[in-house]
Amino acid sequence: MKILISINSSWNIYNFRLSLIKRLISEGFEVFGLAPKDEYVYNLEDLGIPCFDININQNGINPISDLQLIRDYIQVFKKIKPDLILSYTIKPNIYGNLAAYILGIPVVNNISGLGTLFIKSTLTSLIGQELYRISLKFSSHVFFQNSVDRQLFIDKKLINNNISSVIPGSGVDTTHFKSKRTINPGNRFLFVGRLIRDKGVIEFLEAALLVLQTYPDKQFFLAGELGCNNNTALNKLDLDYYLNQSSQIQYLGKTDDIKSLLNEVDVMVLPSYREGLSKSLIEAASMNLPIITTDVPGCRDVVEHSFNGILCQAKSITSLENAILDIILLSNESRHSMGLNGRLKVIEKFSNTIVINTYLQQIKNIYTPKHK
Repeated sequence: MKILISINSSWNIYNFRLSLIKRLISEGFEVFGLAPKDEYVYNLEDLGIPCFDININQNGINPISDLQLIRDYIQVFKKIKPDLILSYTIKPNIYGNLAAYILGIPVVNNISGLGTLFIKSTLTSLIGQELYRISLKFSSHVFFQNSVDRQLFIDKKLINNNISSVIPGSGVDTTHFKSKRTINPGNRFLFVGRLIRDKGVIEFLEAALLVLQTYPDKQFFLAGELGCNNNTALNKLDLDYYLNQSSQIQYLGKTDDIKSLLNEVDVMVLPSYREGLSKSLIEAASMNLPIITTDVPGCRDVVEHSFNGILCQAKSITSLENAILDIILLSNESRHSMGLNGRLKVIEKFSNTIVINTYLQQIKNIYTPKHK
């Protein structure tokens, strides 16, 4: 049985879906990747995963290019002849669904986050929601990464609740993401994610400058893609303004070795405006880090206030500053206990084993495998 992973970047396949792919292969499935080509294609192909390229314009909705995208999906689907498509991210979920319907191929979608399409109310977002309503009619099943997103789609009548359910994000390998730390001094704060305003990166930088006025020895690090293809992305000038304000704020660039980075810091900070279910928060929690994040869907699912971290208000520099100060004022033992609580929560709710088994059960429900 052929399974196609359809997504908006090869990086996404490699960093978020690799454990699932390896398990599918071990179960006897033939797995292919479909995404715009980038350097991570070679990593996937080295693992024996055939990858196909497709051109996706990530910026907004263009009727001409989007019709072309449907045609491109049809051509690739005809070439691969998948028995089932596992689809992620907005355009593959919309246009890939339409192409799959034309060819009679079942699709399992994953709405991994709503992003700007639902954070802001614009004509583009309204068109996008209507396209979701049309395309998701043809889904065999739709996974959401938190219950609020699922209920929103149901309330807006974008989906039939009978074919949807909640899955605990992308999962995390808790045997890999583990730490031997025994103390937490609360000196080093880390933001991980694309450097876009919707992730709260400006609030992080502004709050860091305020905290440094009182605690000049603290350090604030950012790791993630700068200048990414997003309407709210920071550019180098934006970032340099803050880096020039204090040597205690450092940009570490984009990294694939997130585990080593998490081992070197004391607190994870993600003041995002909304998430599907933040993988960076789950990884940090699995590494025994206390977390500061916003009280929004996809973040509060990971953090229980005062148990494994602190929740603050979205889009509020003051609220984030106060949360950072609260963490600083805790004892080393209290911060360490928060981190231990977070790991236990990840093992119980967010392990990649749970996610993978959920996918395998859904595949079994949709399609009786013929490979055995």
